[in-house]
Amino acid sequence: MDRVKDLASKSAAVIFTKSTCCMCHSIKALFYDLGASPAVYEVDHDADMEWALRRLGRNPAFPAVFVGGKYVGSAKDVISLHVDGTLKQKLIEAKAIWF
Repeated sequence: MDRVKDLASKSAAVIFTKSTCCMCHSIKALFYDLGASPAVYEVDHDADMEWALRRLGRNPAFPAVFVGGKYVGSAKDVISLHVDGTLKQKLIEAKAIWF
């Protein structure tokens, strides 16, 4: 879990993904459309990292999204934040995008 926290704190926006996850691709595309350039970590071949992310308690565990070093959630959570308008504000506060 320390490795996850370390990676999540190194960039304003971080997305942990699996290459076979269609929602991971959609969330990455959303961030790019909003003007963010998230750090993206594919965890397909890192069982320890995958296990640590699953311990966050979300189902499904991927994508696991962090903004400003804080866990935001999975695809459902990110889409909810986008729909209610708070995702963009979180990205601005974390300095992942500028306006």
